[in-house]
Amino acid sequence: MTDTNTAKSLSNIAIALERDGFLRTLLRHLAGTLQDVVGLDEAAGFISVVGQEMGDQMGEMYRSALAVEHLTRAQVADVLVDLKRRIQGDFYVISQDDEKIVFGNRACPFGDRVIDRPALCMMTSNVFGSIASRELGYAKVELQETIARGAPGCRVVLYLKPGPEADHAEGREYHGPMEPE
Repeated sequence: MTDTNTAKSLSNIAIALERDGFLRTLLRHLAGTLQDVVGLDEAAGFISVVGQEMGDQMGEMYRSALAVEHLTRAQVADVLVDLKRRIQGDFYVISQDDEKIVFGNRACPFGDRVIDRPALCMMTSNVFGSIASRELGYAKVELQETIARGAPGCRVVLYLKPGPEADHAEGREYHGPMEPE
């Protein structure tokens, strides 16, 4: 049986608890527990699987909305900035050419819950890598600076072609679907 007086007084107290903050905090704790239990590399691996699925789903959403079979390089850059904007990130293109797209970011979609949780950055890596590789055939994502590791912003380099520059970059490679023979 509920105490109606307590229920009424609870609805009026100031507690910072709402769905978005709750879910970000939940992800922070999940990532932290994974990092503590299985280590950073394994935690990043688990989160990578989720990021791959998210990237596949989001890529399909954008292709469908734009009514195209494949996105161009310029569209990939625009889509990645737009999807981060929609989830309250603040990504922007610093530069782009046929070899790579360099992104900056002023705000993480996970907010301050990402600090000391670099495994969560695998969401960005895998979403960017899976979309770019599916659309352009290849991607390598280098997380040069991240808010999770204490930087004031992020710097993400998305290499679009294998080669000397991509080969020497730290990061994860993604390969698009094989063309049927």
